Amino acid sequence: MSYYSPSIEKLIEGFEKLPSIGHKTAVRLAFHILNASNEEVIDFINSITNAKENLKYCSKCFNISDTDPCPICSSPKREQNEICVVEDVKDVIAMERTHEFKGVYHVLHGSISPMNGIRTR
Repeated sequence: MSYYSPSIEKLIEGFEKLPSIGHKTAVRLAFHILNASNEEVIDFINSITNAKENLKYCSKCFNISDTDPCPICSSPKREQNEICVVEDVKDVIAMERTHEFKGVYHVLHGSISPMNGIRTR
């Protein structure tokens, strides 16, 4: 038996679908949203909608960006002959924070493990 109304329960279930979000965190997030102002909630919803509608994969490196090609691939300051292959977009961000790599990237969006039958797409 749930102690929450069906609307709150559905909101909690929605948060639980997110990675690394357990039931307790989902409950905290749900009540945070419920206690937020309508303006804050609308801004949050709009940011999610905007990201889903406007983000795309770069046709050169497969990074996620608002533009195609992405700012890294389109930069004349980048070394186009140096390519760093990374598993995920988060790895691009981590590399960029070091300010050391001046080349471009190729984002796999997953790992390659031929021994486990995971190959390129």
